[in-house]
Amino acid sequence: MAGQDPTLTHLDETGAANMVDVSEKNVTHRIAVARGSVTMRRETLDLIRSGNAKKGDVIGTARIAGILAAKKTHELIPLCHPLMLSKVTVDFEIDETLPGLVVTATTKVSGQTGVEMEALTACSLACLTIYDMAKAVDRGMVIGDIRLVEKAGGKSGHWTLDKDGTEGGT
Repeated sequence: MAGQDPTLTHLDETGAANMVDVSEKNVTHRIAVARGSVTMRRETLDLIRSGNAKKGDVIGTARIAGILAAKKTHELIPLCHPLMLSKVTVDFEIDETLPGLVVTATTKVSGQTGVEMEALTACSLACLTIYDMAKAVDRGMVIGDIRLVEKAGGKSGHWTLDKDGTEGGT
């Protein structure tokens, strides 16, 4: 991305991995939004939509899994800071053109570091939970396009990724 420092922040002067020191950063309100999809057979989508999946409420379970994943991101990704998240939402949209579900995870915090990894982790685990809940009827589902689509707050400001892949921001 234009204007960004090309160095990897999780490497020290010797090239060893380390946790970034955020102690001198300002506390700001930060938000991140990640999006992904689960493509499936139309019959699988209909089963999920009807609420009659054998394992139960697919969307409700995936929502809880995504929220829990966001809260545990620092336990899963070695160099992430533990954060006191102020809000996590995981939303689902039926997309007939896939066919499948589009998953959007939003994370918020007032802190010294961003919440991008928490949003991406929430989205990923929600997608994986959909797969787990429906794999008995459709092992060919495809999880894809998991990506950050927006972040705000902190030194780097506001950044977005449009549907066409164009980066924007202020």
